[in-house]
Amino acid sequence: MTAVEALLRWHDPDRGLLSPSVFLPVLESTGLIQEVGDWVFKHAIDDGVRWQVLGMAPVRIGVNVSAQQIYRRGFLPRCLEQIDRWAGRTATCGLDIEVTEAALLQDLESARVVLPALRAAGARVVVNDFGVGDASLALLTKVPLDVLKIDRSVIRGIPEDSQCVALATAGIAAARSFGFDAVAVGVEKPSQLELLRELGCGAWQGYLYGRPVTARALERLLTSLR
Repeated sequence: MTAVEALLRWHDPDRGLLSPSVFLPVLESTGLIQEVGDWVFKHAIDDGVRWQVLGMAPVRIGVNVSAQQIYRRGFLPRCLEQIDRWAGRTATCGLDIEVTEAALLQDLESARVVLPALRAAGARVVVNDFGVGDASLALLTKVPLDVLKIDRSVIRGIPEDSQCVALATAGIAAARSFGFDAVAVGVEKPSQLELLRELGCGAWQGYLYGRPVTARALERLLTSLR
């Protein structure tokens, strides 16, 4: 295990556990995404600090950021302040800022200012939906990145769908050519993992290895990996 991803869920009293696809549009349309995003950042860093103090196995923590957050005034200093609380800024321990290709393309000039500052503070920049946009390869030359996450819609189709195999192959090759890490998202079957290994993909995430868990449950797992 090299990294984990901070996931947000809503415990609705009537409908149970709801995914971000249900409530994120509401947060964005009402402008509450900034406050909720800051809250997620704080809790992710709190967990990283706690795990480091307890001497648990080091992992990186990925936090998803929307375009409304990353380009709004005040995001960068608030984010840097949170990062500064956590001494985990090594290759095996630190913060990953996960953004979509669409968010980066929305304001490339601002991205060229914000992203280098985050990287200088020790964070990695991750594109988390590679393979679903029209300008993915062109984007790699325009902004500083560290990791390409190949979208689950691509991984879902392998190894049966030849087009998905071609997209996964291109994504892994592009990451290698640009010096990025490639991560396959949504790996659920051994046949998918087998092909990804053959293609040279060095990291993957998905239900094949485990479903989302609480921070406390993850602490028990990290303790066992020390």
